[in-house]
Amino acid sequence: MPGERTVVNAPDCLYYMQNGSELIKVRSNGRQYHRLFALDTDLKEVRWHPSSKKPNKARIPIDQIKEVRLGKNTDVLRSKDVEGCYQDACVFSIIFGDNFESLDLVANSADEANIWVTGLTCLVTGKYKKANNPDGILTERQQLRDKWLQEVFESADVERTGVLDEFEVVRLMKKLNNSLATIKIQQKLKELSTASSNKRKRLTSSEFISLFKEISTRPEIYFLLVRYASTSDYMTTDELLLFLEAEQGMSGITVEKCLEIINEYEPSADGRQLGQLGIDGFTGYLLSEECDVFDPLHLEVCQDMTYPLSHYFIASSHNTYLLKDQLKGPSSIEGYVRALKKGCRYIKLDCWDGPNDEPIIYHGHTLTSKISFKATIESINEYAFVASEFPIIMNIENHCSLKQQQLMTNIMNEVLGSKLCTERVDPHLQYLPSPESLKYKILVKCKKLPDNLENEEGGYVTEEDEMAESEQHRKTNKREGSLKKYKLAKELSDMVQHCQSVRFHDFQTTLQGKCYELISLSESTALRLANACPEEFVNCNKRFLSRVYPNGMRVDSSNFNPQDLWNCGCQLVALNYQTCGLMMDLNDGRFMQNGSSGYVLKPAVMREEIAYFSANTRDIIPGVSPQILHVKIISGQQLPKPRASGAKGNTVDPYVTVDIFGIPADCVEARTKTVQHSANPIFDENFEFQINLPELALVRFAVLDDDYIGDEFIGQYTIPFECMLPGYRHIRLRSNTGETIPNCTLFVHMAITNKKGGGKTTRRASLLRRKKSQGDYPTMKLLGIKVIDETFKAVTQSLRDATDLSDKVQLALISLKEICGLAPISNIKQTMRSLLTRIQNSSENIIMSIVLKDNYPTIVVPGTLPDILKKALLSFETFVEECRNLIGKADGVCDKLISARSSAMELHEEMQNLAAQQGMKGKKLNKAVENFAWNVRVLKGQADLMRQAKVKCLEDMKQVQDTASFMGIMQKTDIVPSSGSIASSSSPLSDSPSNGHPLRAAGAVPAHQTHEDDDDAGAARYDSDQS
Repeated sequence: MPGERTVVNAPDCLYYMQNGSELIKVRSNGRQYHRLFALDTDLKEVRWHPSSKKPNKARIPIDQIKEVRLGKNTDVLRSKDVEGCYQDACVFSIIFGDNFESLDLVANSADEANIWVTGLTCLVTGKYKKANNPDGILTERQQLRDKWLQEVFESADVERTGVLDEFEVVRLMKKLNNSLATIKIQQKLKELSTASSNKRKRLTSSEFISLFKEISTRPEIYFLLVRYASTSDYMTTDELLLFLEAEQGMSGITVEKCLEIINEYEPSADGRQLGQLGIDGFTGYLLSEECDVFDPLHLEVCQDMTYPLSHYFIASSHNTYLLKDQLKGPSSIEGYVRALKKGCRYIKLDCWDGPNDEPIIYHGHTLTSKISFKATIESINEYAFVASEFPIIMNIENHCSLKQQQLMTNIMNEVLGSKLCTERVDPHLQYLPSPESLKYKILVKCKKLPDNLENEEGGYVTEEDEMAESEQHRKTNKREGSLKKYKLAKELSDMVQHCQSVRFHDFQTTLQGKCYELISLSESTALRLANACPEEFVNCNKRFLSRVYPNGMRVDSSNFNPQDLWNCGCQLVALNYQTCGLMMDLNDGRFMQNGSSGYVLKPAVMREEIAYFSANTRDIIPGVSPQILHVKIISGQQLPKPRASGAKGNTVDPYVTVDIFGIPADCVEARTKTVQHSANPIFDENFEFQINLPELALVRFAVLDDDYIGDEFIGQYTIPFECMLPGYRHIRLRSNTGETIPNCTLFVHMAITNKKGGGKTTRRASLLRRKKSQGDYPTMKLLGIKVIDETFKAVTQSLRDATDLSDKVQLALISLKEICGLAPISNIKQTMRSLLTRIQNSSENIIMSIVLKDNYPTIVVPGTLPDILKKALLSFETFVEECRNLIGKADGVCDKLISARSSAMELHEEMQNLAAQQGMKGKKLNKAVENFAWNVRVLKGQADLMRQAKVKCLEDMKQVQDTASFMGIMQKTDIVPSSGSIASSSSPLSDSPSNGHPLRAAGAVPAHQTHEDDDDAGAARYDSDQS
């Protein structure tokens, strides 16, 4: 494979194939042989040698090839002997002959495999042209692009000299493709100048066109284009529509939308006029914001904002006024401006007596500079709701005298006016108001005087600064027998309504308090509680706000890992916004969602009043379906040299890490290989991650420069799992300060599948086929209270029915994908396209249609089909039948689960009395309460999953119809099933709702037979000699 990746079009692929490649041929028994494969000069057949077969037998005619598959998508390549040996990107299969035999091959690299797949695909899809004009296809593919480049060259050549100098070439190439690096263009011009002895570096139009193609064409994108472009290097509107639906997971795409994309991104006038998207337009589209990995739904507020404040994670800053360290760094109003513009909703003001009776803000008893309290309030008033309309919590840490407290109150009233929320909260309320009801309001957090205080000036409260809250200070105060107190002005106390600062003693005491009481914990105390009593911590945070701040020892303003406290449901995890790094990357990633409003709704299992969840769990969450994240890191673009690095000149040796942050069961890290000396590396590596609590997971992509002294940071991007879009995406990397690095991207492919439909297909299918044991079903835990246990036992069969219905659909879908030669991440639309295309191509006279029988799709194929296609049709029939079965029974199963939960909740009111009657107390009672919460969560979760499964089945049936309509074989008339057709039963599809973004990947129909040489039976499994 050429080291510089000079393959930029289909002719290059074909020429490369004609020169031959040493590939590994894999036989059905797992034995592997090195063979030299080549495309003949007439482009009519693929030959290989050495072989014990006669030379005229060791070949496959192009016109016998049915399809070419990239990846381990045949039975041979999925076998145990081969499955773990090679990367998916390096293996491919040639499916040929009427019996769909397979020739399974392994290339030396992903590039080489792509060249063969691309070249063969071009020959197979364009074979009718090759028969009449074998050379025509090699030039036709490039005509539109060449014409466009010739036109822009002539426009740039204002003096009509026929050449452009170096400056003009660089300027024109940057104009045509702004993502090209200037240094790369100059380097190529220098190479051309050296090779041709042209010291002036002037290029003719043909030289310019060749150079632009070489620099601008990204092979990994070209290979993708060719997979969908049928007979040329340009996608038609239909092919683009298919790509958007099958790969990008987009639904409801129209031809008009495709034309809009072509008109916006296709640079050539001829291409736009013909409605065709070439490689340059396709590359531009994939680099555009339309193909960003971040779901645009979350660019706006999209979550329900009517839950209580305690049900949200809230973006929170610590010592907001500081710009550097905690001891002698500068204080500035700019700290508040930056935080508020990022969507921060919790800010902190350390208030002290200042000169001239004017309060000041600074980090007390340190050398940090001081800023005016009034100027700070004025700045907060100006920027409070620039980034978000939802409420701000303003933490007043009060160290002022009574007089200056009254002055602070006057300033806040005068400047903030009606934005201050001072309405009294009903002490009998169980929960705080919602963010929606507090829009454009500022809530003051501070200590509060008792309501029955008679002194109009104020009264004494315990000190509230973070030193007073620290563990060491508590122990000191305990030894002294008292806590330090200060006098609080009544005017300031009256401002505190929704966020009253109280001291934390234990969870039992906190749970007996008022909903507006807010506790503050140092990171050490919070982490200790998270490890010692995670369930109680989560339950406490359902009703009460808790704030966690960095330990006082972090004088350098470093940050702790906020994920550990989000796992416990802590809403106000306060970080030093001025300190860049991993922890702030996680914070920025968390609050990117929901329109960067500073409020993110917690997972349901952390909000429901009766639900079991432990922050330290390493098990599956009851009622939550685990997801499998499939990530392929394809390539990087314009990776800069790290600023602090200078050991290797201008070169970088990049590698990529993918980290999952979430509950402990989800946390994992993976990394690619290092690519030496490349700012535009090709990785082509796949990873899979199981995510047990998707709503809480963050995915972080980081690129580092591999260096023996120490790996240097290049860029990163952190995104909530719930905000990721499937398909081919460019990730725009950010610097260590959080700013987007111009033109610096990672090209990736991502898909998300349900755990039951993901993973290793063959192995998973075998697990589903085996008889389930008791441990395979969701379980009800015993409480030891007879009447309640009987209620839960009565629904055991319904839980099994729900699991069986879902698993049978998943098994049928896995089998259908498998027989269609597709990866687990492919969706039903891809599967149907593959199946229907194979049936259509099985015979020239085939007439196939899909009709609705009792509102379910039925494939009608008159005549005789090969056995392999009959098996595929039977697999499709099974899938439709299982979907019909689930759709018909889902509502009944859900009703039983919800009814059982309602009955249990009615008994919950009597649980304490029932437990007392049976002598339960202490740990035994606590365990019974925990098991009850587990059971009701399982019932609700399984009912939700059953509803989701029904929606998915309805959507899949709709996708079958959409695919048939797209291919022009859909008929609306009901029929009586006949031989060769698939019969289905009733349920209306007209009510089928859209299911968002289905997940896609490429592939097509399977091969259970293989084409084998008569190699020596005793040959070694990995034999590079002649057989």
